[in-house]
Amino acid sequence: MPAPKKYNDELGERATRLAVEARRDPASATGAIRRIADQLGVHPEALRTWVKKAETDAGDRPGTTSSDAERIAALERENRELRRANQILKSAASFFAAELDRPSR
Repeated sequence: MPAPKKYNDELGERATRLAVEARRDPASATGAIRRIADQLGVHPEALRTWVKKAETDAGDRPGTTSSDAERIAALERENRELRRANQILKSAASFFAAELDRPSR
């Protein structure tokens, strides 16, 4: 179960939008994240993470986008489940093969 969110989505989106806009302006880019985080009562590292994610999703920063990360996680879950099912089938096949090899009475 994931931990409860400390900040609501609306606050996160607003803070991210303000920080991204401030970072685009060279005059206010220095210290923008810390300044905006202090004004909105958000931890600077949380805001820095949100901004990094927003810039990655927008294509302004290299990295895996959120949609790609979700798809990768879903494929990894599916892969784990298929490997588990495959292992169960292998075990069942070896069990029934051993039953066939036993002499009948």
